[in-house]
Amino acid sequence: MHVLVLSDDPGGGKDVLPALEFLDHTIALAHFHHAEQRHGDADLVMIDARSNLAGASQACRTLAAAETSAGLLLVVGDGGLAALKVTWGFDDWVLPSANPAEVETRMRLLVERRRGRASRRAANVGELSIDEDTYVVRLRDVPLDLTYREFELLKYLAQNPGRVFTRSHLLQEVWGYDYYGGTRTVDVHIRRLRAKLGAEYETMIGTVRGVGYKLDPEGVRDEAGGPPA
Repeated sequence: MHVLVLSDDPGGGKDVLPALEFLDHTIALAHFHHAEQRHGDADLVMIDARSNLAGASQACRTLAAAETSAGLLLVVGDGGLAALKVTWGFDDWVLPSANPAEVETRMRLLVERRRGRASRRAANVGELSIDEDTYVVRLRDVPLDLTYREFELLKYLAQNPGRVFTRSHLLQEVWGYDYYGGTRTVDVHIRRLRAKLGAEYETMIGTVRGVGYKLDPEGVRDEAGGPPA
């Protein structure tokens, strides 16, 4: 894996994240200001947010706007966690003290998720169409007014129609590692999504008792208002 480390620390990538010393990856170093010019051949961009949060935020936004195919991983200290915002556009974060096994796992999963998203920019399930590029969801060609998190949750379910996901899995994939709330958050957002889909289509999001939720393309109420056959 080719990793580009963005930092204003001249010490190098292994100073930013010591665990890199023990991992077999190609490491390149660049300053925040060169983010857009240097990211082209990187599989993953590691952004140093240990002290310069403003520089890290700007680098994230620059790369997100450039629609880079590389995953964006923040290295942030405990004191900076409260300042992180999802609007920066990063994919995941890690503490500088993380051990090599954790860093390797996060890097690999991040790159796999990013590649998966790149190949699935849009999803169409029955009467439902979800466009990741425009953040627009349409039901029978009528746009739905969804929040960012509702969109991400529905998109994830739609990209895996018929597959059942636990609440914990959805919380991890949609809200991320930096979210400390409970799985009840998933239930609340599912209820809101069903309400916005309306009475005829709310059953597209099915509940599997004792397990979790799935998106069922055939789960539409019939014209008489009954459940699907």
